[in-house]
Amino acid sequence: MTPSATARTHDVVVFGATGFVGRLVAAYLAEHAPAGTRVALAGRSERRLEEVRSGLPAAARDWPLVVADAADPVALRALAESTTVVASTVGPYLRYGLPLVQACAEAGTHYADLTGEVLFVRRAIDAVDARARETGARIVTACGYDSIPSDLGVHLLHERAVADAAGGLLDTTLHAKSKGGLSGGTIDSSRAQLEAVAQDKALRKVVFDAYALSPDRAAEPDLGKERDASSVFVDAETGDWVGPFIMAGFNTRIVRRSNALRRHAYGRRFRYREVSAYGKGLRGRRRATVFSALLGLAYAGMANPRTRPIVDRLAPSPGEGPSEQARLSGWFAMKIRTTTETGRRYLATVAAQGDPGYTATAVMLGESALCLALDGAALPEAAGVLTPSTAMGDALVDRLRARDFTMTVDELTDRP
Repeated sequence: MTPSATARTHDVVVFGATGFVGRLVAAYLAEHAPAGTRVALAGRSERRLEEVRSGLPAAARDWPLVVADAADPVALRALAESTTVVASTVGPYLRYGLPLVQACAEAGTHYADLTGEVLFVRRAIDAVDARARETGARIVTACGYDSIPSDLGVHLLHERAVADAAGGLLDTTLHAKSKGGLSGGTIDSSRAQLEAVAQDKALRKVVFDAYALSPDRAAEPDLGKERDASSVFVDAETGDWVGPFIMAGFNTRIVRRSNALRRHAYGRRFRYREVSAYGKGLRGRRRATVFSALLGLAYAGMANPRTRPIVDRLAPSPGEGPSEQARLSGWFAMKIRTTTETGRRYLATVAAQGDPGYTATAVMLGESALCLALDGAALPEAAGVLTPSTAMGDALVDRLRARDFTMTVDELTDRP
């Protein structure tokens, strides 16, 4: 069983607090964690941790500092045993993340991260899921823009369909719109996964498997090809021009894992996809074509060793990020449409102000950590390698709504 929070020195440890996003998460907790919450900052360098702490709001002045390297299993074990929750921003997780996950699973410590890497989550499932269920640890991946809006949005659709006795969810599509900077960490994670696939071609099958993160692949329904969008087209229901969404290949796997962990409560015929929406008419077509082409070129450039240095020079580096003004002017809006087995149709909206990969992600990871640390009685009965919705569910929805996130579900009465 998980040791009680009172047996631990800290409630939350921010691991990677000296990185760009780590600093944002630490600043968020300094401003919004309830009084008395015991937060600590962790990273490789005590000097840099001290510099970060000195720049945080007054509430953080006495926060303890924990020196730990992602490659030091002894230090990671001590870190995990000292706290109720670890919130990790140290990526690429495929390269650095598994030892910390293993330490948390052994210690019965809850864990939340920002990964968008299918291969890392698959390795975490294989390595620690059984042990985490024994110790009571909630190992919760994807607690940022990837994949809380997707996962909680579909969770809310399911709850509404159940409340209305509308039957299981069928075809479900997320339309993503956003304004924000490109994350150097996201690029580095994509690069790490591409490098892993290049070294082991068998991993390509895992990356492109729609049910790669299923707890039991053989138990998944055969719904035909469930490929992520790879071209530009007009969405039949909305009339918008749409194209590939950069995180669809990860988010869709997280949502399908949530369905499987709930014993396919969403439905055995639940089909899910994500696209980027660019608007209607000629302008929408032009935007969809240009942005989709740039996305394709970026991936091709990272996958080719000859062109990768060019992409590296043009892209932001890990640890870099946009200015405060740019972060505050960003936003995201996810519209998720579904049809149920009884023919009823619903629209979930998940939206927030702030750059999705930075400001909004800091809120999502910060509130996830607080949720895991402080909301025990309100959390679903679950342990192991979990998704945000299966680990925290409505408790996290309530927290994000309290931070001005829009999270609604409406029934659609007009016909497509």
